[in-house]
Amino acid sequence: MNYNQGVDLKETSFTPQTAAGKVGLRLRRIGRVLRRNPVMAVGLVLIFFTVLLAVAAPVIANNSPRKIDPHNRLQPPSSANWFGTDHVGRDVFARTVYGSRVSLIVGFGAAGASVLIGASVGLVSGYYRRLDMLVGRIVDGLMAIPTILLAIALMAILGASMTNVIIALTVVEAPRISRTVRAVVLSLRELTYVEAAISVGMPNWRILALHIFPGTIPSLTIHATFLVALSVLVEASLSFLGAGTSPDVPSWGNMMAEGKVYFRNGTWIILFPGIALALMVLGVNLAGDGLRDTLDPKLRVEAS
Repeated sequence: MNYNQGVDLKETSFTPQTAAGKVGLRLRRIGRVLRRNPVMAVGLVLIFFTVLLAVAAPVIANNSPRKIDPHNRLQPPSSANWFGTDHVGRDVFARTVYGSRVSLIVGFGAAGASVLIGASVGLVSGYYRRLDMLVGRIVDGLMAIPTILLAIALMAILGASMTNVIIALTVVEAPRISRTVRAVVLSLRELTYVEAAISVGMPNWRILALHIFPGTIPSLTIHATFLVALSVLVEASLSFLGAGTSPDVPSWGNMMAEGKVYFRNGTWIILFPGIALALMVLGVNLAGDGLRDTLDPKLRVEAS
């Protein structure tokens, strides 16, 4: 009796230590991955810094991004206005900080929707051969149109808003995701364990969910990271051309579009949002490169 009680006490005393040990082990693994791939660590730091700016925008920005002060227009950077003011006296620093919210929402929103739709289409078209011809021709037709031209055409139909930008980018990028997933599904479908699942009569949806979809996750993760950077760039391009978000929205593309007329007298209007855009895209691309090196088994074997 006493022996059993001792075992119970031992088990209860080791339970929290085991949980803490698992957390510590995971943190050490993440630390080893980051030490082996410092480029990925730099990218994650840049992304974290951008997210921190977006979340803390009301605290960091002393002025409203929409407050107009004509008497304080085109002022250079100073202690009162760290990034200067634009042509109507709005604080460039506040608009740059709040512009990070637009880029993050559009980038991750478009990437998430594109992955969800593109992965579903790719799984179905890659597994069902009869649908592959029809879906493949539609995907080829959409991919034949240049990204920016198709996005501009969709924005001309839908109208300028952040939601419509996400919809337009999803229509543009989902076919590329589906093509990537389809290629992975075609290779996984011929593997022995998938053929065994088919031979025992397992439902197709279970085969797709349990045996095929997990094999597409590394490719989807890598593609999604680069898609975030592409979506941010396309949104800025659309806003710069006047076909993106509404002009009153403080986005980096809108700021550079408004500042191009005053480039000689107010270089800072374009300079600071351009630097912020470049750093965010650089961070996402570096993180994507690190994920590719970490998740790709061929690259891991070569590195070892």
